Amino acid sequence: MPSSGAPAYFRFDAPPDPATFIFETRDPALIAEARAILAGQRASRHIMGRLVKRPAPYNPPWSYQLDPESIAFFSSATEVCDAAIAGVEAHLAEACGSFLPGCVWCPWRSRLVAEVRPGQRTFLPLSLR
Repeated sequence: MPSSGAPAYFRFDAPPDPATFIFETRDPALIAEARAILAGQRASRHIMGRLVKRPAPYNPPWSYQLDPESIAFFSSATEVCDAAIAGVEAHLAEACGSFLPGCVWCPWRSRLVAEVRPGQRTFLPLSLR
C-alpha cells in the first residue's frame, strides 16, 4: 500500500464488544474510502490488518496495534482471523501462532465509526473538535 501523505486515524468498534480501536493509515486511497464509508457514500465494510504486538500512542489502552501499511477493508474473510478487540488483548501472547495465524486480524463485526484526531490526552471524534 502506498504510504504517502499525512496520517489519518480512524476508530472502529465490533459489537457487541463495547471496546473501540484506532488505526492509522497514510494510504490516500484507503483514507478516501474510509471517509466515503463514514459519509454514507459507500457500503460499510470491515477492517483488517497485520497485528503488531506493541502499543501505539494513538490507541490507548491496547497493547497492540495494526501495521499502518497493512490496513484493508473487507466484506468476507476466513474465520481464523476473527477475534474481538478485547479478546486480542487477553490472548496477545498467543497471537501470530495458532491464534490469529500470520498476525492477520479481521474482526468480522468491525465497523468504522469515526475519523479521529489526536487530542491532548486522547483522540476525539472530528465532530467533537
